[in-house]
Amino acid sequence: MSQIRGPFDEPPDTSVTRFVPALSIVIASTLTVWPIIASLPVMPPFGLLMLLGWRLSRPLSLPVWAALPLGLYDDLVSGQPLGNAMLFWTLCFFMIDLIDQRVVFRDFWQDWLIAGSSIAFCLILGRLVASPLGAHVDTLLMLQIAVATLLFPLATRICTMLAREEESA
Repeated sequence: MSQIRGPFDEPPDTSVTRFVPALSIVIASTLTVWPIIASLPVMPPFGLLMLLGWRLSRPLSLPVWAALPLGLYDDLVSGQPLGNAMLFWTLCFFMIDLIDQRVVFRDFWQDWLIAGSSIAFCLILGRLVASPLGAHVDTLLMLQIAVATLLFPLATRICTMLAREEESA
């Protein structure tokens, strides 16, 4: 059933550029499969970084429900228990929406704090779900949280560059 547009409604976007945020998150999630030899497993969750970068720098680029299928893809690629990223990424989106309703204006430092707490939330709860409590991975987990939090400005910069290319196309 076709929905009739009103006289002031914008025409639907038929370009491919509306898929740039989702494609960049999918590509970033796929980076975890890249064979990297490291003495410590501290590779940050690139998909989550890009998701937070898009959500915090361009809030309207992704709908609220987008975290669910993107989290499913990340779960399938990363080997985490199915539903892990789906649940935690969606909860992060809800948390950010709640913060957006309460705070009128956000600075980059506040975005960085929101992203750092979201990264810590996802990684700590992911550790509790995926590995037994007796496993000694807490120091590596804290190092991974620190590395991912420090890489958030780079992810935001990449999202901003992709958004500029999206606007110019």
